[in-house]
Amino acid sequence: MNATGYIINAILVLLVLRQIRESRLDLISLVLPVALVAGAAAYYLRAVPTAGNDIALDLTLAATGAALGIGCAMATRMRRGGDGVALARAGGVAAVLWVAGIGSRMAFAFFSGHGAGPAIARFSAVHSITSADAWVAALVIMALTEVTARLVVLRLHARKLPVAAAEAAPRTPARAQA
Repeated sequence: MNATGYIINAILVLLVLRQIRESRLDLISLVLPVALVAGAAAYYLRAVPTAGNDIALDLTLAATGAALGIGCAMATRMRRGGDGVALARAGGVAAVLWVAGIGSRMAFAFFSGHGAGPAIARFSAVHSITSADAWVAALVIMALTEVTARLVVLRLHARKLPVAAAEAAPRTPARAQA
């Protein structure tokens, strides 16, 4: 992993850590992680190998990413603000899940180039994973499914939030209240 990869992952970590403080769940806060991972995918992803068990690896890591993203979203408390915009506050569990997903990908990338390469090659040969490109594709797919699953669950949850009390109360003319 090069400096660009570390920067993208650091930004992704900061995005969820920023949500430990309650923040507006606007379009930018939801789409920015997806845009960052899509940019990383465009940068790193050269092909999605399909030979051997490469697709099984992709599906396994996609399912892992989806589980992490859904768990992160489910561990995020939400309410509707007075202006009707959804507010989100990521809890500790959400932060841990988010960092675990990013951290596991960063650790894999780091250790694959710092001593674990032969072990990964042996594992790949035994399990019919055809190349390093298969691992790159699977890890990128994991990241995409993690941020997309989180985005979808948060959006669905935001749509079901009750309307704020100030918006729900019927407005009556001032003279009728006297």
